[in-house]
Amino acid sequence: MIKRTAPALALLGLGLAGCQPDIEAPSTSAGSADFSSYIAVGNSLTAGYSDGGLYREGQLSSYPSILASQFAKAGGGNFVQPLFTEAQSNGSGYLRLAGFTATGSPITANVTTNLAVRGGTAAAPLYTQFLDPVNNLGVPGIRMSDIQTVGYGSTLGNPYFERITPAAAAGQTYLQRVQATVASLKPTFFTEWLGNNDVLGYATAGGGANSITRTDTFTLKTNRILNVLVSGGAKGVVSTIPDVTGIPFFTTVGPSFRATLAAANVPSAAPFVYTTGILAPSATPGTNARVSTTLASIRDASGNGNLLLTLTASPYAGLYGRPTGKYWRDFYKQATGAYPTSSSDPVYNGFLRGMAVDTTQAFGQSAGNPFPSTLVLDGTEQTTVATATTAFNAALVAAANARNLAVFDAYAFFRTVAAGGYVVNAANNTTGYLSGYIFSLDGVHPTPRGYAIIANEMLKVINAKYGSSFQGVNANNYRGVVFPQ
Repeated sequence: MIKRTAPALALLGLGLAGCQPDIEAPSTSAGSADFSSYIAVGNSLTAGYSDGGLYREGQLSSYPSILASQFAKAGGGNFVQPLFTEAQSNGSGYLRLAGFTATGSPITANVTTNLAVRGGTAAAPLYTQFLDPVNNLGVPGIRMSDIQTVGYGSTLGNPYFERITPAAAAGQTYLQRVQATVASLKPTFFTEWLGNNDVLGYATAGGGANSITRTDTFTLKTNRILNVLVSGGAKGVVSTIPDVTGIPFFTTVGPSFRATLAAANVPSAAPFVYTTGILAPSATPGTNARVSTTLASIRDASGNGNLLLTLTASPYAGLYGRPTGKYWRDFYKQATGAYPTSSSDPVYNGFLRGMAVDTTQAFGQSAGNPFPSTLVLDGTEQTTVATATTAFNAALVAAANARNLAVFDAYAFFRTVAAGGYVVNAANNTTGYLSGYIFSLDGVHPTPRGYAIIANEMLKVINAKYGSSFQGVNANNYRGVVFPQ
């Protein structure tokens, strides 16, 4: 019998250590794919946009950046991103979590230091340019319908595309830029994730003025950009569009609003009145549609109710039931581009009359002072979003299959995460706002951890399609939302 004294255990440990073989990490194989030259085509998700802005940390944590680090283990080459410099690391600016109110609601603030703004206006800034050839062509805000828009890279176009476009090429379309990149870098592998914004803008505006791209246009341009990407024989991954109504932008405020009112003993049968249609004043005063329903129609934490309130509805939810005109000034600005000069401004008062708004009545409880349409995505609008998303995803999958490309089904993946979370080394990552780790403060774009999870899921479909053996990264090594110290 061995007496387990400390010296004996120490000697036993040394003996075991001396017998252990060297353990090497599993080797990584490229399979049938060639990762020597990789390019990424897409929108804000591809660029690494997070917390309502594009900044250096987000760029370095983008899923293409993570993929490129993995591809390097199987012969992958240099991957250049249009990074903001350390001195201008906050890029466009972004949201930070500044604290919480007495009731526990988050307080966010804009980061305004170390920006990469070189000019333009506050409403339309121009960013410090990065004019070297790049492998990451992610452009925040771009829609599939935009890829052949002439002048999209000019100072009058998309500022994120303009910052990577030389003045001499300002008339170049995004599709032409991809063509030029394919010709110069000769990619052997690519990721393509366009199309989210073709439905997202409509949804986040509460089904407002932003239109959804026509399916035939979406299909035509999907095939055009994939034709360019595979023209040199490259293999790749095409990603589908997630269900945007399942993101924190739509699933946070409604349940919180319902819970707050229930705690104050406001019955679920209390009235709730909102407008539908475009926010701007109608040609005939008072003709903007009002819908009178009850609080029970707002989606709660259990999934009951068919109305979704946007994340931007948070400051307005607290006004429910109170006479107020203050916040209609913000909607006036959305419709006209400027705030009214005073509460007696005749144009502003004309706006209110056009909307048939009586700010002396209870906000959200009366037809005279309704919740604006931009804060509510109702059942009809959700159906419009779902129909378009299904059609777009069918077009993306068909185009990918026709070219024998891998497909990352982001729609199915995020539906699964929303239902039960995504476990990484015993840590469950969910779609919850702040606490879920995956989504950033804007409620739409991922955190660095969210991007790491996406990269790992893409690697799984790459392995399955091309016989490679990438292990992925430990997503828990990437941060979620940063809480104030």
